[in-house]
Amino acid sequence: MSTSSRIISGSAASWMRILITLITQIALVPIYLSYWSVKVYGIWIAIQAITNILTTLDKGYVEFLGYEFLKAGKEDRKKINTYLWSGILITLVFGIIELLLVCFLSFSPMMHFFLGKKDMIESALLWQAGWILVLQWIGWIFFSNTTGLFFRALAVYGYYPRMGWWNVLIGLITSLTPVIAVVLGGNLLVAGFVSTVSLLLITIPQYMDIIRLLKKEGIFDRSYSLKLGLKNYKTSLLLSANFFLDNFRQQGVRLILSPLVGVINLTIFSTIRTAANVVQQGLLTITQPVLPELMRFIKEKNQQKTEIAFDTVWIVLVVFLSPFVVILQAIAEPLFLIWTKNQIPFNAPLFAVLSISILIYAFAQPAFSISLGNNLLSKQITVSLITSIVISGGIVGLTPFIGLLGTGISLLLAEISAAIAYNIFATRWLQNNNLVWPKQTSHIALFSVYIAAASTIAMLLFSNLKWLILSLSVILLAWNCKRYWNNMSELATQKIRAFAEKIPFLNNFVPQNN
Repeated sequence: MSTSSRIISGSAASWMRILITLITQIALVPIYLSYWSVKVYGIWIAIQAITNILTTLDKGYVEFLGYEFLKAGKEDRKKINTYLWSGILITLVFGIIELLLVCFLSFSPMMHFFLGKKDMIESALLWQAGWILVLQWIGWIFFSNTTGLFFRALAVYGYYPRMGWWNVLIGLITSLTPVIAVVLGGNLLVAGFVSTVSLLLITIPQYMDIIRLLKKEGIFDRSYSLKLGLKNYKTSLLLSANFFLDNFRQQGVRLILSPLVGVINLTIFSTIRTAANVVQQGLLTITQPVLPELMRFIKEKNQQKTEIAFDTVWIVLVVFLSPFVVILQAIAEPLFLIWTKNQIPFNAPLFAVLSISILIYAFAQPAFSISLGNNLLSKQITVSLITSIVISGGIVGLTPFIGLLGTGISLLLAEISAAIAYNIFATRWLQNNNLVWPKQTSHIALFSVYIAAASTIAMLLFSNLKWLILSLSVILLAWNCKRYWNNMSELATQKIRAFAEKIPFLNNFVPQNN
């Protein structure tokens, strides 16, 4: 399979995963709210946040090994084999230790604190929440974490799309089975149990496929070194710390909000943030398949192909994300109220701020990918520490006075800080490695963010003129799209035209002359 085919297939799988996530999130929220109270649904959300935060040590280790696999290359099978199986051993050993700690947390008074004392959660719900956390951790150790490590090893050999399609199936099943249990009368604990069992059932055939591919590529010798595994684990702690701090912008916010404002307000914040999260996940479906190719281009010091990888990410921002954010701001409120069955109020300023944050995040992805793919851990730690301070300080300082909007502003300031820092680090790194940051397309992509942000804020301030503002902003964004296209490299536009020709009707919207 060619490079372009791998990127297209990997992106298609990822887009299918995000489509499933989008459909299930849109469909499942009103279903959950039909059978559960806002408080119970808020507990379910809080548990997911706790799980995501607690898994950061393991995620850091898996990601670190993934980048080591990419740096080794597919020719160095011996190194990949040893690193892989040493990693599997360590993830299982530490996973079991972590499971004991999770059991202690799940049935301690700390659980009540994380779920928010303001809402006076009943002991029966606390007990169920504790067991759900334990069950999810078991699923994480034996299913998600180990398959994630195999995934990254096989990605070196071109199997990223295949593993991506497995994730599509897993995402579909694990999203639907809990809500089916709820519709049939299941409580929190039943939903959590069904989720874990469904993950087990789908992981078994996935393991069988993984083993076959490992044998095919000659990395199934299962030779491991406890010393090497521990050494890599120790080295990865910096990346894990970065994951923890970086994840603070996503799930960690919920851990602060829950004890500060309670699970009901947490539900309001999380539900409003859902649309923004879907957009963010959609962007990752582009950047994740591109990252292995980007790293190869950088390793080869191929300026032209490196710019194509950058252009692939930014064209999504310019053509799709920026107009989508502006249009969504104009029509979001009535759709939101229908979606949540009028049980959750819509906060238009919060929605606007979160949407702008996603655009900033999207713009920073190429720069972030350079730091991530080259394991520039000190740079990542610096950025994540800055953003964590901004978020925690902003939430504590602003939320008590201006409500959830203060939380949204804190997240926006954190994304701006991260984008500035990562762009500085990436520009310097490219210069030191005889490569050049594409300034022209970068500036045009950023201008789309400015247009979308200004339009969104204007619609808030002058709501009676929102349709006029929307029309003007779409015209400006279309003009900027044309500017971006004219400044892309010829090779990049050729590849986009070739891709568009394979999709009915899409070719009609792609300019034929640069």
